[in-house]
Amino acid sequence: MSTNKPHKGIQKRMRFTATGMVKHKSANSKHLKSNKSGKRLRRLRKDRYLWSSQTKGLETLLFRRLRGKDQPRAAFRKSPTPAEKKAARAAAAAAVAGKKA
Repeated sequence: MSTNKPHKGIQKRMRFTATGMVKHKSANSKHLKSNKSGKRLRRLRKDRYLWSSQTKGLETLLFRRLRGKDQPRAAFRKSPTPAEKKAARAAAAAAVAGKKA
């Protein structure tokens, strides 16, 4: 069976923070700058973050969990580390052994 491949075009245009937020460059900031005001150009220079409603579509294209601008950090759960998985399995095994005894 083939593997799921992430959308390379979106990967190149977006940057993903450690907490899963999605940064992107503002539109209209690349060329034809002479007819735009300085205030507008300063605003366009800043990176933008996607809202969570916009990240839902990206999740399906990239096959990964993402967090939007309006979601709290707690909403984005990281995958457990191998050590955390091992500890959880040991705790579950201890609980099962305790029930049998």
